[in-house]
Amino acid sequence: MSLFKRTHTCGDLRLQDANKKVLLVGWVHRVRNLGSLVFVDLRDRFGITQVLFDPKQCSEQVYTTAKNLRAEFVIQVEGVCSKKLTANPNLSTGEIEIIASAINVLSEADVPPLPIADDTMEVNEELRLQYRYLDMRKGPILNNLVVRHKAMQSTRNFLSNDGFIEVATPNFGKSTPEGARDYLVPSRVHPGHFYALPQSPQMFKQLLMIAGLDRYFQIAACFRDEDLRADRQPEFHQIDVEMSFGTTEELFPIIEKLVSRVFKETMNVEISAPFVRMTYADCMDIYGCDKPDIRYGMKLKNISHIAEKITFPPIQDVLKASGIVKGFCIEKGADLSRKALDELNAFAGQFGFKGLAWIKKTAEGYTSSLAKYMAPEVMDAVSTAFKMEIGDCALILAGNKKPVNQALDHLRRKVAKERGLVDPKKFACLWVTDFPLFAWNEEDGRLESEHHPFTSPNFEDMHLIESDPLSVRSSSYDLVINGYECASGSQRIHDSRLQEKIFSILGLSAQSCKERFGFFVEALRYGTPPHLGIALGFDRLVMLLCGAENIRDVIAFPKNAKARDLMQEAPSPVPQDQLDMLHIRVRH
Repeated sequence: MSLFKRTHTCGDLRLQDANKKVLLVGWVHRVRNLGSLVFVDLRDRFGITQVLFDPKQCSEQVYTTAKNLRAEFVIQVEGVCSKKLTANPNLSTGEIEIIASAINVLSEADVPPLPIADDTMEVNEELRLQYRYLDMRKGPILNNLVVRHKAMQSTRNFLSNDGFIEVATPNFGKSTPEGARDYLVPSRVHPGHFYALPQSPQMFKQLLMIAGLDRYFQIAACFRDEDLRADRQPEFHQIDVEMSFGTTEELFPIIEKLVSRVFKETMNVEISAPFVRMTYADCMDIYGCDKPDIRYGMKLKNISHIAEKITFPPIQDVLKASGIVKGFCIEKGADLSRKALDELNAFAGQFGFKGLAWIKKTAEGYTSSLAKYMAPEVMDAVSTAFKMEIGDCALILAGNKKPVNQALDHLRRKVAKERGLVDPKKFACLWVTDFPLFAWNEEDGRLESEHHPFTSPNFEDMHLIESDPLSVRSSSYDLVINGYECASGSQRIHDSRLQEKIFSILGLSAQSCKERFGFFVEALRYGTPPHLGIALGFDRLVMLLCGAENIRDVIAFPKNAKARDLMQEAPSPVPQDQLDMLHIRVRH
C-alpha cells in the first residue's frame, strides 16, 4: 500500500462507486468492535466513510490492527467500495462502506482532552481555545474557514476586475490616535522608540491616492487594544477600499455589488440591491441606535407630547428636566404574561431605569401599568401614536434621550429574539449616512472624532465648524447588516488647511500634529485628489455568512475575552536578556 496516495476523500464515495478499489486516509472517528467484525468510521474534512474489517476478507494482521484502533488514530485504508446492507440516511456516504483489505497506522493518538466524535457534550470554551486544533476537527470551524477562504477569493476577484489594485501596507508604523489604544512594538535599534501596529491602514491608503494609484484595496490585518466582545478581536481583518475622484453615488453601488457577490458565491444567498439608506439622525430616532436590525418592525416612537397629559409624577419630572418618553409596539404582544413583563422591566433596570411602563390593547379595552394616571382619551392618543391594533402591547420608557434610546434598542432586540421575529436566513442591508463629525468625550472633557480625524465635514455645515462643532455632520457612512456594523467609511479631507483646522478643533497642538501626522499633513500640500473609501469588517462579514454568533468561530486561532491565546499561552513573560536588548524594565 503506497503511503498517502489516497484515491478519494472520506466524503466522495457514493453507490455508483461500488466495486471500485479505493485508498482512503483520515482520522478514526469511532470504532465498533462486534467481536467477529470491526467497524471503523473514518473521518477527514470532507466527510465520514464506514470501513468494515472482516477476518474472512482481510489478513489476520490487518484484523488485529483494526481491533487495536482508538479514536483519533490517523490511518490509511485500502479496500473495495461496497453497497451497505442498511443505509445510513444521516451520512452523504451512507449507502456504501469499504471492505478493508489493508491498513497502515500513520499516527497513534492519546485520549483527546475534549470529545471530538460526541457532538452532544458541552465543552468549556476555554478548553476549546486551549486545544483549538482539536476543536477544529469537530467540523464546524473548519467549514467556517472554508467559507472565509471563498469570501476572500470572491472579494479579490471582484475588486481586481473592477480596477482596484491590491497593495500591502506596513504593519510597523507610527502611533497615532484613532480611537482605541495601539499595540506597541519596541525597537532594538532605536532604544526608547516604538512602532505601533496599525489600527487600520488609514493614512497609508490616503497616501496611495496622493501617489496617484486611483483605486486601491487590501484585505488588511488590523490591531486594536480595546475591550473585547462577541463580534470583536484584538487582531482582525478588514477589506480596505479607497478611490480617487469618486463620490458615494459611485462607491455605494460598488460595495453593494461586492457584498452581493460574496454572499452569492460563498453561500448561494441572494442580496437585493440597492440597499436601504437612512441618516444617522433618523436611525437614532426610529431605532435608538446607529446599527439597527431592520429585519423586523417595532420602530420607536417619541410620545413626549402625549405624555404631558399622563399624571404619573416620575414621567412629569422627566419632562420638566427636558427628558423624553418613548417606546415601541409589539404586534400581538398582549399575550405577554405579568412574569414576562417583570423580566423585561428587570432588563430595562440594567440600563438604570426604575420602571418600564406597558399598555395592552384588547377587545375589552386597555390594561396598563399606568392606567390610573391616564384618561381614556390619553390611552387612545397613545394607541394611535403607536398604531396599536387589538392584541398589541406597547412598552414605554421615560428619561434622558441617550439612555432611553440605548435601553429601547436592547429591549427591541431582546423581544425580537424571544418572540421569534428574527429570520436567520434573511439579510437586511442598510446604509447609515450623515454621522456627526465630532462627539463629546465626557471622561476627558473634549471633542473627539466620531469616526477618525481624516473624515471630511459635510460642506453644508461648514459655517458651524467653529461656533457649533457638535452640530456639524460628516461625509461618512456605515454599512449595517442584520444589526451589525459591517463597514465604515467617509469622504476624506484633501485640503491641508482644513485638515489642520480639524486637528486644532480636536485640541491637537501644532507640535503634537507635527510629531504624529507631520509626514501626512505635508503630503496633503503637494496636490491631493478628492478621495473616499470604506473598510468592511471581514471577520464580521464571514460571521454573518456562517450564521455564527461569535467572531471567534470564524478565526483560525482567536484570543479569548481577555485577549489571551490559551493555546500558546500568550502573552507571556520574556527572558530579561531580551528586555535588556530593548532597554525595557518591567515594573511589577
